[in-house]
Amino acid sequence: MKLLEQDVTVIYRSPDPKGVFVYSPAITVLKNGRYVFSNDMGGPRIKEHPNWQEVRNNGWFGQIFTSDDKGKTWQYRCARNFIFGRTIEGENALYLLGVESDNGCKNLVVYTSFDNGDTWDNGSFLTSNESWHQAPCNVWIENGYVTLVMERCYNFEGEKTSGWNVASLAPVVMRAKLSDDLSKRESWVFSNEVRFRDVVDDDELEMHGIPFFHSMKYRNELPKGTDLTEFPGWLESNIVRIKDPAHYWYDESGNTFHIFMRAHTAGTGYCCVMKAVITKENDKEVITVMPQTVPSGRKMVYLPMPGGQMKFHICWDEKTQLYWLLSTQATDSMRRKELLSKERFNIPCDERQRLQLSFSKNMVDWCFAGLVAKGDSEKQSRHYASMEIDGDDLLIASRSGDADASSAHDTNLSTFHRIKNFRDLVY
Repeated sequence: MKLLEQDVTVIYRSPDPKGVFVYSPAITVLKNGRYVFSNDMGGPRIKEHPNWQEVRNNGWFGQIFTSDDKGKTWQYRCARNFIFGRTIEGENALYLLGVESDNGCKNLVVYTSFDNGDTWDNGSFLTSNESWHQAPCNVWIENGYVTLVMERCYNFEGEKTSGWNVASLAPVVMRAKLSDDLSKRESWVFSNEVRFRDVVDDDELEMHGIPFFHSMKYRNELPKGTDLTEFPGWLESNIVRIKDPAHYWYDESGNTFHIFMRAHTAGTGYCCVMKAVITKENDKEVITVMPQTVPSGRKMVYLPMPGGQMKFHICWDEKTQLYWLLSTQATDSMRRKELLSKERFNIPCDERQRLQLSFSKNMVDWCFAGLVAKGDSEKQSRHYASMEIDGDDLLIASRSGDADASSAHDTNLSTFHRIKNFRDLVY
């Protein structure tokens, strides 16, 4: 199959592929045509990286780049204390929202630029003494507001936890006016917090094959050392508004959003969905996250989605009135764990080599548009990608690896891909 990608460029290459890893690509097109890109860096030798000197923290760090020639060349701008960064162009400044990266995932932090990304301040915190998570998923900008999702991390006493505690992540919807100072906590409205394990009852999951391996109800009885990456949960949340008045989930008032999340089931082909409803209480905006229901009255949390088992990115295109989905294509998720090749990462559903593009008019039924990119081996990933529309083209930033990569997860490249005239893919 012919790949969709054109004008592929390496934005960043790790100087030490086995000791410094490259993660979390995010791309934004500014109103003046400039591209802004961010990634983050980790690994056992992260403190030996020259740009770490700008941060000098105890963990990972983020980097910011710009391009003024449509992605042909990229200029490094700075390193800061963040991971999972996303850039938002406000009315009065450019902002980067991420998670504090000093020795683990900590508070929400915002960095501000008043010169379209040339220089950045030292950051302002939106939270304190908390732990947050996310990935560079989408940002919904409409009617002078920005709406997005970050994920609050919870670890409860007596619960066996690890860095992969996806059953206790709460997707938190955040909303602010683009005219306000997004570096200030008072500019944002935060939703309530609902964890996966508060919503999903194992006893209601029969006949779905979810979870593929372990049941969550036995989590606290498992022996020490059990691989928690096999347990179900949700993470890496995108947010959209249903635009079609004929859709069952359409809200004429415009006050309902839907959260689409990576479904970690140890299987493939499903995402998780929740809705967020905006109301007014004492003239203040309140956002409430809750399960979506279907006409029968049943709650729906799991929804079929191509590549929903891995971090995906959703983009709304006003011209086609379609949602575009950038996701990871699975081809071999039923291979037994003990028979996986050495180049495969983790469990069978974690295949990361192929990046696919799909489109939908309703966020439920997806049409395959094509294969964006493909690594030359199972270790050479094209995954965890972000995208942005620029005129008639679709821009993609991928977490990628070549033959020097440490693993399919711990990659060594940030790559830039362009799909020209992407709307011609609609059929």
